[in-house]
Amino acid sequence: MEYELIDNKEAKQYELIVGGKKPRIEYIAVKDKIYLTHTEVPRELEGKGIASKIVLMVLQDIKSRNLTLIPMCPFVAMYIKRHPEWRELVLKGINIV
Repeated sequence: MEYELIDNKEAKQYELIVGGKKPRIEYIAVKDKIYLTHTEVPRELEGKGIASKIVLMVLQDIKSRNLTLIPMCPFVAMYIKRHPEWRELVLKGINIV
């Protein structure tokens, strides 16, 4: 299945359209930093890897835009802990445990 990531700047969230549903990651962007604050996947899509997919796509976008990440969302922090290759994006001094 192919996914398209949408950066809905007006709503301050990244979105995927999956089967008419809209999983999202909410954020706060300040200069060259981005705070990922909340990940939400509609109940109908839970357990299908959608949350991990949207986190991966958002991290790829953050890297391509050369932003510094502050992961406030527990799911995003857990994803980075499991995939340490993404720690390079995280603001120095923030420990992910």
